Amino acid sequence: MRYIVFDLETQNLFQEVGSNDPADLDISVATVYDSKTKKYTTVTVDEIDRLWPIIEKADALVGYNSNHFDIPLLNKYYPGDLTQIKSIDLLEDIKNSLGRRLRLDSVAEATIGAKKSADGLQAVRWWREGNIADIKKYCEQDVKVTKEVFEYARKNGYVKFKDGHRKKEIPLDTKHWEEEEESALTHSLQF
Repeated sequence: MRYIVFDLETQNLFQEVGSNDPADLDISVATVYDSKTKKYTTVTVDEIDRLWPIIEKADALVGYNSNHFDIPLLNKYYPGDLTQIKSIDLLEDIKNSLGRRLRLDSVAEATIGAKKSADGLQAVRWWREGNIADIKKYCEQDVKVTKEVFEYARKNGYVKFKDGHRKKEIPLDTKHWEEEEESALTHSLQF
């Protein structure tokens, strides 16, 4: 299975746009990791078209809170419909198993010993300061962490989180991750 792990950062916040709809926000930076080429690609919103040929080769898009946030926001920019590509949302699978949502930082630290390098609020501040380099580093780090958590869960069938001082396992039903789906994706590429 060829999977694309991805994450987005935004130029603005929900309270500024007066909505909880991710599509009302604006992308600042996006990063994708292609499991076939093992390459990371990080772009600003002005270069976002560079991602379509990578995303369109995916058997699955992998993210953290991606079904609720990243896919609806990215779909605003995409000339087709990204919901037609199989989606693996780690947070959704964690919530289905545990019954509640967990921050990526909490899962990553307990599962793989890694942490995010900042947060989305800081990324918005950096955008306003014109500090694109730090946003790109942060977004790419989020994708690396998400990729490692995904690969751990895929191999082991669970992730971990800290409950007080103890680490606990969250079993994940990953069978659906490996199932192939037919995609009715509208490609942006000219054939």
